[in-house]
Amino acid sequence: MADYASLAELRYQIRRFLHFSEQASRTAGLEPSQHQLMLALKGLPTGVRPRIGELAERLQVRHHSAVELVNRLSAGGYVRRRRGGEDGREVLLSLTPKGEKVLRGLSLHHRAELRMRGPALIAALRGVIPTSKRGKDVPARATSRARRQA
Repeated sequence: MADYASLAELRYQIRRFLHFSEQASRTAGLEPSQHQLMLALKGLPTGVRPRIGELAERLQVRHHSAVELVNRLSAGGYVRRRRGGEDGREVLLSLTPKGEKVLRGLSLHHRAELRMRGPALIAALRGVIPTSKRGKDVPARATSRARRQA
């Protein structure tokens, strides 16, 4: 049976950080979803092309919603589009210098918040993750499966 208090504490700590993030985004003149798109764009894994489809997946939004976010960010001077690919139909995205500056400031602010409140978030996460007797965070099924395969 799940420990409801642990799950509730984890959701509280996550929501607390998200509330901070939303407020910080608005203070910087962005909607939270715009900040998230800029962060997702800057933080794409190596080798992933910066296209709207990839960003929609990262944000877990529909393609047309990501297009609208990019339109607003582009109009504000935070993001630029450029043609890519051999036939020029592919549209690649990048942050403008203005977008880089705003994202850098928000990221520094977020890191400071995580330094201050991160321990409570980590403790809440540890409270819901099952641990083995050896002290390693391993789901019970993975442990029993590994024993059968050995």
